[in-house]
Amino acid sequence: MGLIQITPDSHRIELELAYAGADNFTGAPVYGRAACYLHAEAEALLQSAVELARRIGLGIRIYDAFRPSEAQWVLWAHTPDPEFLADPRRGSPHSRGAAVDLTLIDGGGRPLPMGTGFDAFTPLSHHGNTDISAEAQRNRAILIGLMTTAGWDFYRNEWWHYQLFDARRLPLLSDSVLDQPMMAEAGP
Repeated sequence: MGLIQITPDSHRIELELAYAGADNFTGAPVYGRAACYLHAEAEALLQSAVELARRIGLGIRIYDAFRPSEAQWVLWAHTPDPEFLADPRRGSPHSRGAAVDLTLIDGGGRPLPMGTGFDAFTPLSHHGNTDISAEAQRNRAILIGLMTTAGWDFYRNEWWHYQLFDARRLPLLSDSVLDQPMMAEAGP
């Protein structure tokens, strides 16, 4: 399967998995079990990004990573918006273990202002949007600088989303590839 579990202890990151609770755009838990995984190639790039952030006194908080194909269908059924969600018939880089949604945190664990929250489906979430504060623009520039230096590609509509280049070369994965399912007893 090639997925590696990402934990605060193993990767020196914070986890706030949005779809494991009700505080997400669906208003309900999507995952029955809070867990974070990445494809081995993406996990190596995450390690690089964590180290680059650490060198300038920052940390990383992850909102989502591997998203089973079943979860992509749940999200799409709720909000079929191709500007912010991949059509599950085509597949998401998340469902390949090749994408991560994240933000930067300061030394006290507080997220840096980014102009919008995670999963704000609005043009204010686009990279390069200048209708946000100068501080948020600067923080987004730091984030994209760290992530692209570490080898990640970005999605232009979401400041929080980074993925492997050519992520679609990897197969779509369902919840069944995990030893312990994420989707058990979940869904809006």
